Amino acid sequence: MEKPPTRSQTPSSTPTAHEPLVVPSLSSPTSLLLMATTCFTMIIYIASIGSMFIMLPTIGRDLLIDPASLQWLVTAYALTSGCFLLLFGRLADIFGRKVVFVAGSLWFIAFTIGCGFSNGAFTLIIMRALTGIGGAAMIPACIGILAHAFPPSYARTVAFSMFQAAAPCGGVLGMVVGGIVTEYAAISWRALFFVLAGIGGLVLIGAILVFPKDHDFSEDKRVDWLGAFLITAGLVLLLFCLGEGEIAPEQWNTPYIIALLILSGLLIVGFIAWEHYVETHLTLPPLMKLDLFARGNWKFSAVLLISFLVNGAFSSWQYWATLYYQNYQFLSPIMTVVRFLPMTVVGFSVNVIFAIVAAHVSGYVLITFGCLGTGIASILFALISPDEIYWAFGFPAAFFDVLGADIIMAAGSLYVSMVALPHEQSLAGGVFNTITQIGISFATTVSTIVYDRSMKSEAQREGIVLDQYATNASPAALLYGYRRAQWANLAFALFATAVSAVLLRGIGMIGVKPERKGAGDLEASKEPIVEGQGLEKPAGTIEDVGMVPGLPARSTAAVQ
Repeated sequence: MEKPPTRSQTPSSTPTAHEPLVVPSLSSPTSLLLMATTCFTMIIYIASIGSMFIMLPTIGRDLLIDPASLQWLVTAYALTSGCFLLLFGRLADIFGRKVVFVAGSLWFIAFTIGCGFSNGAFTLIIMRALTGIGGAAMIPACIGILAHAFPPSYARTVAFSMFQAAAPCGGVLGMVVGGIVTEYAAISWRALFFVLAGIGGLVLIGAILVFPKDHDFSEDKRVDWLGAFLITAGLVLLLFCLGEGEIAPEQWNTPYIIALLILSGLLIVGFIAWEHYVETHLTLPPLMKLDLFARGNWKFSAVLLISFLVNGAFSSWQYWATLYYQNYQFLSPIMTVVRFLPMTVVGFSVNVIFAIVAAHVSGYVLITFGCLGTGIASILFALISPDEIYWAFGFPAAFFDVLGADIIMAAGSLYVSMVALPHEQSLAGGVFNTITQIGISFATTVSTIVYDRSMKSEAQREGIVLDQYATNASPAALLYGYRRAQWANLAFALFATAVSAVLLRGIGMIGVKPERKGAGDLEASKEPIVEGQGLEKPAGTIEDVGMVPGLPARSTAAVQ
C-alpha cells in the first residue's frame, strides 16, 4: 500500500516562477478610493486603542471600575487583535481577502456599537475583546488587497506608505476625538464608540464598492486548525501574562503567571514543531511556512526583530509621556492631546517623503535612521526638565518618536510585501503586525517593571510608605520612575539600531522609482505584471525573494 504523498511531492496549486500570476489592472480613481478605504481602516483600528487612554479615568468613574481592572479596557482589545492576526491572515489568503475584510468589518461595527451600550465593567471589557477580533480580520486583509492591487512599482510604495501614515493619524485622532467627546458630548465617552462604528460603516461600503474581486490563489481550501489553535492560544497566554504580570498578587512570582508563561512557551514551541511536521509529512497546507523567516538571507527575520523593538519603544514612549503630562504636570486630557498633535503632521509627512526617497536611498540607511530617531525621543524624555518649555523637550521628542517608528513601519511593511508570495500576502502581513503587537506589550512590560522598581526605590529613600496603587507617591518619585522607564525604551531603540547595522547590510532599495509617463504616479499600477518572476534570481539581493507582494502592559502608574 502506497504512502500518501508528502507536501514536497504534491503538485502546488499556487503560482510559482513557472506559473506566473497576472495581476488585474485598476483605474487611477479606483486606486485612490481603494487606498482611502484601507487608510481609514487603519485609522479606526488604531483609534480604538489611542482613544481609550484619554477616556480611562472617566469610564472608570462612570462604571465604577476599580483601578486594577481599568487598563483591561485597552489590554482586551490589544490582546485579541494581536493574537488573531496570523489566523485571519491565513484565512484571507485561502478564502478571499475581500470576504474576510467584509466579515471582519461587520463584526467590528457590531461590537463597537455594543461598547457604546455597555453598562458594566465586565460587559465593556468583553465587548472590547470581541471588537479586537474584527480588527484582526481587517488589517491583514487590507495588506493582501494592497499588495495584490499594486504590483511592485512606485504605486505600491505610495500605497503602503499611505497605509502606514494612517496609523499615527489614527492614534492622535482617536485621542483628540476621545478627549472632545468625553468633555463635551451629552453621552460622554459612549459617543466615541458610535463615531468609530459610523466610520466603520463607511469603510465597509467603500470595501464593497472598490475592493477587487477575490482571486482564487489556491484550490486547496483546507485550514491547519491545530496550528491555528496552538499559535493563537500561545499568543493569548503570552500577552495576558505580559499585561498581568506586574500587577498580579505576587507580581511575576504569582503561581498562575508562572504556569501560564510556561504553557504559552510550550504551545508556541509546539506550533513550530507541528508546522514543520505538516510541511514534511502531510499534504495539509501549513498555517505558516517556516521558511518565510529565512527569506532574503534572513533579512525578513531581522526586519521583524527591528519592528518588534522600535514599535515597542515607540508605544512605550507614548504611554509614559501621557502619564508624565497627566500625573506629573496635571494637564487635562485635551491639553495632553495638544502635546501629541504634532505627531499627526510629522507622521503623515514622513510617509509621504518615504514614498519619494525609498527608491533612492538604501533601505539599510532608512531603517537604521528610523531606529535612531525613536532612540532620540527616549533620550529627550529620560533627561526632561519639568521647568523647561514644551518646545525644548516635548516637541522634539514627539517629532523623533513618530519619525522613527513610521519609517520602520513603512519600510517593514513594504519589505514584507516584497518577500511574500501572492498566496502569502495577508499571512505575511499578519506575521508582521503580530510581532509588532507583541513588541508593544513586551517593551511596555519591561519599562513598567523599571518604572515600578525605580519609583518605589525613590519613595523608600524619601521615607514614604506607598499605598496599594502608589497614589501617594511624591512628584519626585514619579519623575524618577518616568525617566528610568524612558532609559529602558532607549535600550530597545539602540538594540534595534545594532541589529539593523549588522544584519541589513546589502538590503538594497526598498522602493521602486516612478515611471516617466506623465500620467501620474499611479500609472504604474495600471499595467499588469508577472508575479513571482524573481524567484530564480541569485540570493543575496532583494530580488532573490521574488519582488512579490506582502497593548500595553498594565501598571499602577496608569491609575495614579
